[in-house]
Amino acid sequence: MGHDNSKTGDTTRRTLLLGSGVAIATLASSRQASAASSAAMAHAPVAEPVPGPYPIPPKDRSAGPILPGRGSTLSGKIAVVTGAARGIGRAIAVEFAANGADVIALDIAGPVSPTADAIPATDSELSETVAQIQKYGRRGAAVKADIRDIAALRRVADQVEREYGKIDIVVANAAIQGWKPLMQMDDMDWRDQIENNLNGTANTIRAFGPRMVARKYGRLILLSSMQGRMGTKDGASYSASKWGILGLMKSAALELGQHNITVNAILPGLVGTPLTYNEQRFRAAIEQSNRTPTANPTAQEAWEARAPTVPLQVGWLQPEDISPTAVFLASDAAALVTGAEFAVTGGDAAKAS
Repeated sequence: MGHDNSKTGDTTRRTLLLGSGVAIATLASSRQASAASSAAMAHAPVAEPVPGPYPIPPKDRSAGPILPGRGSTLSGKIAVVTGAARGIGRAIAVEFAANGADVIALDIAGPVSPTADAIPATDSELSETVAQIQKYGRRGAAVKADIRDIAALRRVADQVEREYGKIDIVVANAAIQGWKPLMQMDDMDWRDQIENNLNGTANTIRAFGPRMVARKYGRLILLSSMQGRMGTKDGASYSASKWGILGLMKSAALELGQHNITVNAILPGLVGTPLTYNEQRFRAAIEQSNRTPTANPTAQEAWEARAPTVPLQVGWLQPEDISPTAVFLASDAAALVTGAEFAVTGGDAAKAS
């Protein structure tokens, strides 16, 4: 007896179609439920709002309301700047005066170490810094002192407080630099840069900081360097000293915040100062740009080698490119800025992690 296959096939197809319809309906229903659930979640409050009033920082712990020029107003402030005879130190001291501060310019104004490549600063250079401060109608004073001598710095702190009544801002800028491969260094090559740059910066904080603690106010600005952040071939002692300043800065910020004292670091890139304007530094700059220096590299050769490697296309910055950052950090607008690093490099900082 034969079978009616067409009927069997029709039944099977109807069953499959029916099953598919159920599956499609179930899938559509599931999608609608999911969409409804997502819509409900999207409209649900992320967190229940809490009614005010809301606490705000006290006036002496706040940058305050928006005002014209508030990031550059230093009127009535008393500042001490180390290494102020020339270079970055002078630029910061003079820019502070241009924005209303009275400034004590401190410098050894003489030889520091035979390992330093730059010609020592002089008394006349320190006097010129003070003259530039006074051109802005501010009080200025020259003080000769060695930042390696903490007792001398404490005497300076006493003197400044007696004569000016307070110390609001201290910039620890003084530094030396020498060039020699690590394996060829004498003990002096290593020790003297660490002693002046790192220990001298710590001495500056320890000498002037207590005056700020007593008044519950202060701005400490430490000069580090991108050479500390990135390292330097044949400059390990300098780089180590400048890296150490970053750890010192952050530690001081943690300790002194309770006294309303901020502590920050500026990291300059290569800057046109006596520390840069010498054959050893020009040679290093050219080598770091993957070029071979001549026997006696010139400033122009160093600039032309380095400028293309810097995002803003400059061979080096000027001291006056660094000082505006110091003014902001010294101002009341930076009331809640502490423990931070500010790189002023023309873009070199983009290369460092």
